[in-house]
This record gives sequence, C-alpha cells and structure tokens, in this order.
Amino acid sequence: MKSSPVIQRHPANPLLTYKDVPYDCALVFNAGVCKYEGKYVMVFRNDYGSDQERWEKGERLTGTNLGLAFSDDGVKWEVQPEPCWSWKDDDIRRAYDPRLTVIDGQVHMCFAVDSNHGVRGGIARTDDFQNFEVLSLSAPDNRNMVLFPEKVNGKYCRFERPMPVYGRGGRDRFDMWYSDSPDLAYWGNNQLVIGVENFPPANDKVGPGAPPVKTEKGWLNTFHSVDLDTERGKNGWENKWQKRYCSGIMLTDLNEPWKVIGMSREPLLAPETDYEAANGFRNDVIFPGGMILEDSGEVKMYYGGADTVECLATAHVDDLIKLCLEGGPL
Repeated sequence: MKSSPVIQRHPANPLLTYKDVPYDCALVFNAGVCKYEGKYVMVFRNDYGSDQERWEKGERLTGTNLGLAFSDDGVKWEVQPEPCWSWKDDDIRRAYDPRLTVIDGQVHMCFAVDSNHGVRGGIARTDDFQNFEVLSLSAPDNRNMVLFPEKVNGKYCRFERPMPVYGRGGRDRFDMWYSDSPDLAYWGNNQLVIGVENFPPANDKVGPGAPPVKTEKGWLNTFHSVDLDTERGKNGWENKWQKRYCSGIMLTDLNEPWKVIGMSREPLLAPETDYEAANGFRNDVIFPGGMILEDSGEVKMYYGGADTVECLATAHVDDLIKLCLEGGPL
C-alpha cells in the first residue's frame, strides 16, 4: 500500500521518541493533540520498563502512563518533567491512548483503560493537565473513542469502536460506530458509521483516529484500518506481528455525523518509512490521534509510528475534502 500524494510527512519526523522524555520511557506514541490557550498541547502514551534487547530476553514492559508536552509551532515539543496522569487501582491496570478535544473552552480527553473485566473507554475533563475529572466509562469492550468539538442538534457526539468478539465468531472484525449524549455521561442513539467491508484495504478492523474537524463541506475524519496477513512473522520486538495499520480519510454529514458523504477508498497514510515500517515495537503501524486545521487551510495530522514514536504529516484541507468526495458516499 502507498500513501496518498496529497499528504506529506514532516521532515522533522519522528517528532518525539523515548530520548526526548526525561523519565522512564521506552515507547512514545498514540498521542492526542489540540490547541489550547495559545499553545499546542500533546498528551502522549508512554510505555516504560524495557527496551528491545531486554524484551527479547524475556523482560517485558512494566507500565504505562500519560506524558505531557507543549509547543509553540506544533513541531518542536518540550516534554514536561513528569507524567501528567496514571490510573491504576484494584480493577484498572492502566489508562492509555489519549485523544484531546476542546469543547466550550475546556479540554476533554478520551482514553482507554485495561481492567480486570475488559477494555473500557473513558472521558475525562481538565483545565490544567494535572487534574483529570473522569466523566464516564463505558462497559467492556469498547475503545478508540473521540469526541466532536461541538454539540450537534443539542447533543455531544462521539465515534467509537466496540469489540464484539463473541458476535463476530470469536475473531477480530470490528467496525466504527457513532453515539451521542446529553451530558457526556449517558450515551445512546448508536449508529454504524463504517464497517470493515466498506474500506477495501481492511480485512480485520476499522475505527476512529483523530477527533473530527469541522469544515464547510462536512466533518473531516481520519480513521484507522487494519489488515491481517497470517504469512507475516516476526515484525518488531514480538515473535509474531501479523497486522498492518493505515490511516484513512472520510467526510461525514454536519447534521447527521454518522452518515458518510465521502470517503477515499485508498489509504491516506500507509507505513513506508523506517520509523513506521521497521525498527519498532510493532512494525507497519500508523495510528492517527490528533488533527488540527490551521487558519491557512493546512491540516496537521499527528500519528504514532510503529507503536514506538510520534510523528506528523500535513496536507491542505481542500485536497483532503476533494479526496473524500472523489471516493463517493457509502
């Protein structure tokens, strides 16, 4: 698979690696990014406690927390001296994969938690990136949640990816869904957005990427797509990694956000560089987690590469919209 010519990787990639983090860190990836109070803000996933050599000797990663970084230009980042959030109790083992959305002047963070009873998706709110008020947690198994930056028809909206292994015959076959809420706590009105069968490069799962961006033509959305090839063997630190993650792009209706009015049928960004396809914890992985539309029309898309580093790609919003509309509606 090849990336679309409308999007370009930033020459400073990777923007963040473990070397930029001033505390225990092995993998920096799957960050949420937003603009807040005149700064670019990044909350990134930090897995720690091992490295490739120790992993291959049987020493595993020992924990996960969320790190915080600020930037004046969205390219050069200053990582704060300590993690900003970690959650572990009798049931919850870790919180990870943050996604940031500013709603009514406050930062809202979607995240996933691994619990003793399944994977859950959560929403928290913060004003200072030190204190996080958890507003809701889903029932298992659900994750990859992203919030819209404003209400639609009086409701908060989100995309999510439930994981119905039992309903899918005991295997991956996960799709992207929509739900809405009056208060960010109680969610319903579930609607299918796209299924695996709707995106030809995927045969395993599809789900949300970065939080949506509003344009005149519709909500612009990245999504992740996964294809599985059982012929793949050792493809990273693990003994076997058979999946490939790409980013797709689609446009959904402004008033009915679950309706896809245009979607490229080819990947927007596919793993091609060494920091995406080699020398990583899990090679052949691109996972979009943040998207910012600048006043100039430039779109900054932040993504995790090879589950190891954080990266940036850019495109013009008009080119992305055209790409979606040329692909047509579902």
